[in-house]
Amino acid sequence: MCSNQASLQDEQQSRQCKFLSYMFYQAVRDQKPVWMLEDMRTMECFYWEGNASERSYSPSEALLYAVVHNHLPYAQYLLSHFPKEALKVPGEKFCCCPSSAPHLAMAVTYDRRDILIMIIKIAHKLPSLHSYISRTGCFHLEDGKTPLHLACELLRSETVLILLGNGASPRIMDCKGQTPLDIILEQLWCSKVNVESKKLCLDYLLLFLPSLNFKMRKMLQDHPEYWTLLLGEDKCNYLVGNTPATLYLTAMQTVLQCLPPSHFPKSIQALPIPQALKPLPAHCKKLELKW
Repeated sequence: MCSNQASLQDEQQSRQCKFLSYMFYQAVRDQKPVWMLEDMRTMECFYWEGNASERSYSPSEALLYAVVHNHLPYAQYLLSHFPKEALKVPGEKFCCCPSSAPHLAMAVTYDRRDILIMIIKIAHKLPSLHSYISRTGCFHLEDGKTPLHLACELLRSETVLILLGNGASPRIMDCKGQTPLDIILEQLWCSKVNVESKKLCLDYLLLFLPSLNFKMRKMLQDHPEYWTLLLGEDKCNYLVGNTPATLYLTAMQTVLQCLPPSHFPKSIQALPIPQALKPLPAHCKKLELKW
């Protein structure tokens, strides 16, 4: 009898923990005030997962919820009060690769540019996160893609520019040996949809790639008519290695290499060159890192 009562109590407690855990998720989704979310997060009974003891949510886990639901005030609170803890890789329930950057990947995937900029700003301030922006993602869920790979795959051109300008490496390969440049060229080869967005991503990548090393080069060499018609003769010849970069591209690559990533995009706007020549379209001026 006692055993049955204990079992019933355990079952009721588990059901209650699951319910309270969902309440926290729902509260973030419903954009509840920060003070309420923090009260809930730090209460042990609000966290539950299978076969685990009750505990509170970590700032890292809470930040993932804030990213998913675009809760800007809560994301800002977590990053300002717990910068290191908030950007730690959360438990296995959320991510199984200890060297990944799930918050950054999530911000790219859900197109949360404001939170993306907050995260990047913190990463610039912490020496331990020097290479954070170029970390490869979960090998099981994201094929080892960096946030830049994901931004190219999703054709988020403004995000591509934000990541590149803030130091993301365009040379890193994913599990398939593809660079971000390969991803864009493959999309241009496979589909005629959103061609202009793909070309814009390509142009941004070339600005930050003084030397070219990518798998799709042979595809360009084998089908010159297709690529010349799509990209133009000068760009196509440059990509396959037949001609050097244009004077403008060479000059901009040199300048961008000298600009500190932590000051992007203000450093671009401060360049003493005509506005029309700056690789930052008018609609991107709002991307200043104000936070």
